[in-house]
Amino acid sequence: MRIMVTGGAGFIGSAIIRLLIRETQHDVLNLDCLTYAGNLDSLSSVANSPRYRFARIDICDQPALERAMAEFRPDIVMHLAAESHVDRSINGAGDFIRTNIVGTYTLLETVRSYWLGLDHEARKCFRLHHISTDEVFGSLGSEGSFDETTAYAPNSPYSASKASSDHLVRAWHHTYGLPVVTSNCSNNYGPYQFPEKLIPLVTLNALAGKQLPVYGKGENIRDWLYVDDHARALLLVATRGAIGETYNIGGNEERTNIDVVRSICRILDDIVPNSSHRPHDQLITFVKDRPGHDARYAINATKVERELGWKPVEDFESGLRKTLQWYLDNRSWWERIHSGIYRGERLGLTETE
Repeated sequence: MRIMVTGGAGFIGSAIIRLLIRETQHDVLNLDCLTYAGNLDSLSSVANSPRYRFARIDICDQPALERAMAEFRPDIVMHLAAESHVDRSINGAGDFIRTNIVGTYTLLETVRSYWLGLDHEARKCFRLHHISTDEVFGSLGSEGSFDETTAYAPNSPYSASKASSDHLVRAWHHTYGLPVVTSNCSNNYGPYQFPEKLIPLVTLNALAGKQLPVYGKGENIRDWLYVDDHARALLLVATRGAIGETYNIGGNEERTNIDVVRSICRILDDIVPNSSHRPHDQLITFVKDRPGHDARYAINATKVERELGWKPVEDFESGLRKTLQWYLDNRSWWERIHSGIYRGERLGLTETE
């Protein structure tokens, strides 16, 4: 089988490609335009595989997409290419509109044309898997969880752009018959995550003895999902999910942000016993909250568990410990990022703040 992955140099995209190359016999084409968060170093362990190839392509570039699909002839397209950081969307929504909405539209039209040109048997087997987020659902109260029937209520430019892309994918299925499946996931964490996200940002700041910024009072709650568990779920949805269906994927590991930060500090105290910054929780600093910060997310993953047999392997404690150890063991990976485009600065403040 031939699988094309858009955004394959990103955090989740690279995880699915590593899984595909290591644990399956599928051929993989990685399409990525290598924005600030795209990092081919995350694929160095599989880059020399004869079943892997890479093309630097922007998903808004329809002629380039058409050429890539005509040459590779994919059986499945897994669409992960997206701008994905809420704080950056607050500072500049334009890139999110362009990539997440216009780019998804461009991909859908390209995929539809390709699909219509397949022979009968190939057309029956083809599918597009659109990967999205739980943030499209908005904010939860103190109880309940998002399921596949939850109404959309996005509250940030990022989540609004992803909700728009979800609606486009649904419309192309219902209007044109394009065979699609969609998944919405909770907060991912794990190796190779760009250090603007909470867990790697706090980890690297703690190692350097810098302040650990926590928005507001740190009471916002997220459901945490280890990225390799997510990759396994994505493969199941892409290959076995029912056409036209949506699957929520979550770790069933709700934590407040302050509890996440304190867990990081506690584990670092344990695995870096000679650190001059111990106890690391003395570095915690509460900062002005993010505008429109959703209070709580929680995913009900019953459907993907029941229909596809998926369950996460890692709980939050085991996954977090593996993640922190990975950052300790792979200093050269994140030091190259810190020496270049991103140095851990605060993002997501409006002009009036």
